[in-house]
Amino acid sequence: MCLKLRNADRLQTAASFKAYLLKDSTKTNLNLYDHLTRVLMKVMDERPHNAVDVFEDISRDVKRGLFEEKQSTLRDLTEATAAEQLAEQQRLLFSRLEDADQEEELVEMFLPNVSEIAFYLEQAGVGLGREEMQRIFLALKQLVESQGLQHCRLWGKILGTESSYIVAEAEHREGDEEEEDQSIEAAAEEEEEKAEAEENENDPLPQSTYKPPPVVPKEATGTGANKFIYYVCKEPGLPWVRLPTVSPAQINAARQIRKFFTGRLDAPVITYPPFPGNEANYLRAQIARISAGTQVSPQGYYQAGEDESNEEDEVPHDTYEVNPDFEGLPVSEMADSLSTWVHHIQHILQQGRCTWVNLAMKQGDEFNEETEAEDREEETDEPEPEVGPPLLTPLSQDAEITNTPPWSSKMSSTLTAQHAVAVLRSNLWPGAYAYACGKKFENIYIGWGLKYAGVGYNPPVPPLPQREYASGPEITEALDPTLEEEQALKEALEEQQAAEEEMEDSEDEEDD
Repeated sequence: MCLKLRNADRLQTAASFKAYLLKDSTKTNLNLYDHLTRVLMKVMDERPHNAVDVFEDISRDVKRGLFEEKQSTLRDLTEATAAEQLAEQQRLLFSRLEDADQEEELVEMFLPNVSEIAFYLEQAGVGLGREEMQRIFLALKQLVESQGLQHCRLWGKILGTESSYIVAEAEHREGDEEEEDQSIEAAAEEEEEKAEAEENENDPLPQSTYKPPPVVPKEATGTGANKFIYYVCKEPGLPWVRLPTVSPAQINAARQIRKFFTGRLDAPVITYPPFPGNEANYLRAQIARISAGTQVSPQGYYQAGEDESNEEDEVPHDTYEVNPDFEGLPVSEMADSLSTWVHHIQHILQQGRCTWVNLAMKQGDEFNEETEAEDREEETDEPEPEVGPPLLTPLSQDAEITNTPPWSSKMSSTLTAQHAVAVLRSNLWPGAYAYACGKKFENIYIGWGLKYAGVGYNPPVPPLPQREYASGPEITEALDPTLEEEQALKEALEEQQAAEEEMEDSEDEEDD
């Protein structure tokens, strides 16, 4: 009896479920039962190899086949993938200029042979691949055409978590000033004027006696850390973006933090200590640090430039020129000795500049004869000027970090030494390489833009909390004196008063 009831319940459930599947859709006149039947019939007829993977496509085709007569003649637009969009943008790199005048102008501009550089880098075991290097070469050519640059080279590639940066280095042109810096300065002046106006209108508040340390001024464009200008793009064919100039505060902050790049120039840099700027400023600061530490050349290729203005002053030379008498060094000698390589980029001081500036010197309207006399009296308190290593210093004088040599050198091939190149690798900035062969050499950086930190990175400790008041005898709590101390003080005061009275009496007698 129970078995019959269970079978009846099952039949009733199956009937109700089939009735549910036979319900027509509110949008179309189809029902799920007939649709599944057609789909299963098509699977049994075609017997695809991967039926599970294409089941959704078969269902869509069956449903579409019922409406072929009512379907519109318009086709669905296929969305282009990111690779197709990039290929469409890179297609413009391979288009040839129609105007012959522009091609003649390009001949006058100095654009290095990236294909030749890629060949030597390949011998050294470094590079980005021939296809990518060729696209980068065409992108550099596009940059030279659009910006009218006279000198441009591939600085390297900095990797990021979302996308990477291809970096191009160009020389500073006379009269080329950044409007961005001017706008920032103008905005700062406006904010100061508004703050002063509000202070004058409102009731004066207690002023703090704290004086912030003087701000280290930024080096002018074309000198020091801002000697070159840099352009970046994410992929060859995408637009180039010029990076802003770097300030000493940004360089010093970048020395204390370690952060990967995201690939977005407008991304905030959230670190401790706080970084003054976004990722574009952080990228520019790291480029300046890497260039100052890894841009090297064979000894004798460059010679110090003649600068009459700096001969009298104790300012290090920051200019150099190609030595026309350079004949090249043997590859085996350059691979064995670091003394055959020199730095041709100025060293960045602890101040964040390549040239030291005296912040204690008073400038502007505050400087007068009185302050000059005071400064002469306080000459002993003036800070000692910081001097870095001179330009074209050999690499053998570089300092080590945690017993790690700063450089590693080798030959690209010991089997065919007559055709080998000397390869130099930086251990302090992993990803920085240089090669030399005869009179040809080149520097490149391909890495994450982080310096070797030794065993591990330790973030800086927060500063000690500031005291609320200056401790002194006026406000410092003292112990109550004892009875003996009070009696001794009273006697001392009485003796002092008696002595003063005697002095006054003696003075009166002398006057009489």
